[in-house]
Amino acid sequence: VQLVESGGGLVQPGGSLRLSCAASGLTFSSYYMSWVRQAPVKGLESVSSIYSYSSNTYYSDSVKGRFTISRDNAKNTLYLQMNSLKPEDTAVYYCATRDDGLGTDYWGQGTQVTVSS
Repeated sequence: VQLVESGGGLVQPGGSLRLSCAASGLTFSSYYMSWVRQAPVKGLESVSSIYSYSSNTYYSDSVKGRFTISRDNAKNTLYLQMNSLKPEDTAVYYCATRDDGLGTDYWGQGTQVTVSS
């Protein structure tokens, strides 16, 4: 299984970014997918998740109303549209999933998002 994130960068407060996660080595459409972030000197925070056929989504209170998770099962790709970005959104963002049958978690390498003027 390989998860490859892209789309991070430096953006001013109030700006937008769209993260992508290209997945391979798994039946993508069957997997519950998540975005998790880690800010400097902070622990991991589950930002958003989406069920296999995108009928149900989850957002942390810190991003609700500003971030939108989506997926394109035909392209094996997960997205995170981030609007109205704040300095406290600065973190490394990871794409992650879990194979419940194997009890194995899969993570991408992460993409850095920096919100600063």
